[in-house]
Amino acid sequence: MEPRQQQFSFWYVLLAVSTIFILQSLLFAPHVETLPYSDFKVLLKAGKLKDITLGEGAITGTLNTDGIENLLPKPQVEEMQRPGKGDHPFSTLRVNDPNLVQELEAAKVRFVGQADNKWIGALLSWVVPAMLFFAVWSFLIKRMGGAAGGMMELGKSKAKVYMQKETGVTFADVAGIDEAKEELAEIVNFLKDPQRYRRLGGKIPKGVLLLGAPGTGKTLLAKAVAGEAGVPFFSMSGSEFVEMFVGVGVARVRDLFNQAETKAPCIIFIDELDALGKTRALGAVTGNDEREQTLNQLLVEMDGFDTNKGVIIMAATNRPEILDPALLRPGRFDRHIALDRPDLKGREQILKVHIKNVVLAPTVELKKLAARTPGFAGADLANLVNEAALLAARKGKDAVEMTDFDEALDRIVGGLEKKNRVMNAQEKETIAYHEAGHAIVAELRPRADRVSKVSIIPRGVAALGYTQQTPTEDRYLLKESELLDRLDVLLGGRIAEKIVYGDVSTGAQNDLQRATDMARQMITQFGMSEQLGLATYEDMPNPLFNGTGMIPRDRKEYSEETARTIDAEVRKILADASERVRQTLLSHRHKLDALAKLLLEREVVGRSDLELLLSEKATQLLPTKPSVSNATGPRDSEPHHEDEGT
Repeated sequence: MEPRQQQFSFWYVLLAVSTIFILQSLLFAPHVETLPYSDFKVLLKAGKLKDITLGEGAITGTLNTDGIENLLPKPQVEEMQRPGKGDHPFSTLRVNDPNLVQELEAAKVRFVGQADNKWIGALLSWVVPAMLFFAVWSFLIKRMGGAAGGMMELGKSKAKVYMQKETGVTFADVAGIDEAKEELAEIVNFLKDPQRYRRLGGKIPKGVLLLGAPGTGKTLLAKAVAGEAGVPFFSMSGSEFVEMFVGVGVARVRDLFNQAETKAPCIIFIDELDALGKTRALGAVTGNDEREQTLNQLLVEMDGFDTNKGVIIMAATNRPEILDPALLRPGRFDRHIALDRPDLKGREQILKVHIKNVVLAPTVELKKLAARTPGFAGADLANLVNEAALLAARKGKDAVEMTDFDEALDRIVGGLEKKNRVMNAQEKETIAYHEAGHAIVAELRPRADRVSKVSIIPRGVAALGYTQQTPTEDRYLLKESELLDRLDVLLGGRIAEKIVYGDVSTGAQNDLQRATDMARQMITQFGMSEQLGLATYEDMPNPLFNGTGMIPRDRKEYSEETARTIDAEVRKILADASERVRQTLLSHRHKLDALAKLLLEREVVGRSDLELLLSEKATQLLPTKPSVSNATGPRDSEPHHEDEGT
């Protein structure tokens, strides 16, 4: 902001000087009479002129307007006497008059000669406008070129140099990724004490590549390394290297490494490396692509410097599969550090970091909150804490309570609560039975996650209900029996509608999609089909990057007969699951009706009420008669995107 303030102050000063000049010219400058040369001769003969200055192009002097009424026309006299009678300066153009000097001497008028300075006129007419034009042109170029670095600095690196006091981040601010911190601690130790490693002939890795899903803390970890080491930190995004002008990216890469060598030891950090380092085989059709030239220059620079100078390159990406192999080979990015989503203990540590500046109520249990957020990355947990603090402040509370975290979690997972959405009684009842079907099946399957909350309050764009499940622990392996239990839970809502109404709605669209995907994965990726045997038929996406928006590629390296067999096996798994769920809900129909009735009364049922209802002692919660009929007429409903847990 400082250069901008200086820039505006310059224009303010220029405006003030111009205003003063104009006011001085209009208000304070003396009034000068401009006379025709003929009137000048008349007044000269009449003795009304004195103190004459003869210039090469003009004659100036002093004019006495007293008694000139009979010498000049009346309108001109009135104009000349308007400022008042007496002496007034005058000027007139000089003509070729050989007798002028003699007439001045005859009239006994004091006169002097003056030579015009031609170079001052040239300066005012050419140099000053040129300087003004150059100043305006420079100003406009800087304004238009702010995003591109300016026309005169296209080849300069736009890397921002952060020192230790400016990053403000250390390893204490990074939680939940202890293994990655240990790997990077070696980099910090090398920058602080390089002789410890050099004495045994060891070389520090030339480049460190941080891999991980969005929000796992890659950029934060790189800043923490610079903060711990106390060295200059060059930060630049991969997209900032490439501009519309040819050769700019190459020049910026070269300039970045030149700057780094002058400030060694230091760290170069390139964020979103995939924007620059995409594999050249997948690039543009032309071989002289600007991005490829920039990548080539980066490869050359990484080969051309020695780590003994203390320059270490770090980069981050969430799409390592599209990076060029030349970047990943030893000698360039030697060390690859994968940042996974944190586990239960890691999530609790991350929450402790983010609540440092938040006023918490004594009832807040971070361990329980961490257990309810499986799959959340560091950025997701930071957003959860912030949303809870905003909700508590909106309600005027003095501290953030556990209920605020619960509401914030529901809002993040399920979407914004739509309390004003108008639904008829039949639709609301259908949603209640749908969610009750999910909850009953989940509680009756021993290997399914426990239900923590059931809600029929619409959320988000299309979610009409919400059944939240909380896993008891983080799981990295799932058995076939566990997958089948999860499949039953997904189909619970659809089968409950079929049992109660004898009809189905469009609300199970998301459930069916997820159930179909799970069944197909069991057949094509996990080898859980006796008929197809121990073989995989589709590529499995890397679990490290689930949720990044990337679509897994199907190999399709099987025959049409195998494809038909796969489809048949998927249908069989879904049909068997549907029959199991139907038998379960029929045998526990009274619990299904009781939970649906309770949802219609309260809209939200928590874990404690659910346990009470499922126990055989809760006879007071059971309805005295069926609350719905077995059929319903046609209705208009929107797709129901079911959210099972987080």
